[in-house]
Amino acid sequence: MSPAGTRIDHDIILDIVPRGAKVLDLGCGDGSLLEKMVRTKDVRGSGIEISDEGIRECIARGLAVLQEDIDHGLKDYPDRSFDYIILNQTLQAVKKPHVVLSEMLRVGKKAVVGFPNFAHWKMRTYLLLRGRMPKTEYLPYEWYDTPNIHFCTVTDFEEYCRKYSLRVEQRVYLSNDHGGRVLRGFGPNLFAESAVYLLSRTESPLQFAR
Repeated sequence: MSPAGTRIDHDIILDIVPRGAKVLDLGCGDGSLLEKMVRTKDVRGSGIEISDEGIRECIARGLAVLQEDIDHGLKDYPDRSFDYIILNQTLQAVKKPHVVLSEMLRVGKKAVVGFPNFAHWKMRTYLLLRGRMPKTEYLPYEWYDTPNIHFCTVTDFEEYCRKYSLRVEQRVYLSNDHGGRVLRGFGPNLFAESAVYLLSRTESPLQFAR
């Protein structure tokens, strides 16, 4: 369980990324995760963010950040130029998730992907009983102003990894109950509110979907 005021998904990512690693945080938002990695793990970190507000907040934190659209790829970065590429709570908001994931595993030796699980039982119940698009901590928006356009589930992501031969080195399933906790046991597609995956690529490169 995480202390009050902390993000359990951030804690998991901090545990995954080793001290001193070279890290690129895609869709880094206000820079809170990147700042934690720089401060507590001594990572050589930089971020990419598209929003003006996010850029201002990252600069205020003293972070190295570029304003770019990751849907256009990471063409300015050579192959395997980072140890870890992070994409946390951003997968559902990008227009071209396959391009983004492909580029992550070209530019990074490993990729960390965190996303909300749209098949969580609370989401299913909300839709069944209320007949409205669900809202949660990770998906707090109204249907008409949400930045999220590609919802997926744990099962969807597992199938994606199988289809494109991604090596899943670690899976962590999370619940926000009781201040946040790691789920252990069966049924992550039903009981996990979010998931964090550590990925690397196999010998066969991913095919781009342009």
